[in-house]
Amino acid sequence: MESSPQVRQRGVQDEAPAPQATPSGGPVPLVREISALWGEYLNSGEVGPGDGFFELGGNSLIGIKIIDRVTQDYGVELSVRDFYLAQTPARVAELIEQGRSRT
Repeated sequence: MESSPQVRQRGVQDEAPAPQATPSGGPVPLVREISALWGEYLNSGEVGPGDGFFELGGNSLIGIKIIDRVTQDYGVELSVRDFYLAQTPARVAELIEQGRSRT
């Protein structure tokens, strides 16, 4: 079994990784927190950043509970309309970040 030589570019692997963001622009740690919150209320276990609220079994009552929790935990009030239009943890995290920047 022959192993191929590894090519390493100077300086590339020695640099600190850049902060990550999801495709929607929400910061990764916040997206993970929102995903976990959804998993808690939807009894879904692991929820991914792009998973749809209603596809996971979400309904209006659960949505209101999550919105209330976001207000308590993050100090940002989301409208019901914005929450339902966001549809995913990544987009909700982006709304939270937008709300934080306004205050």
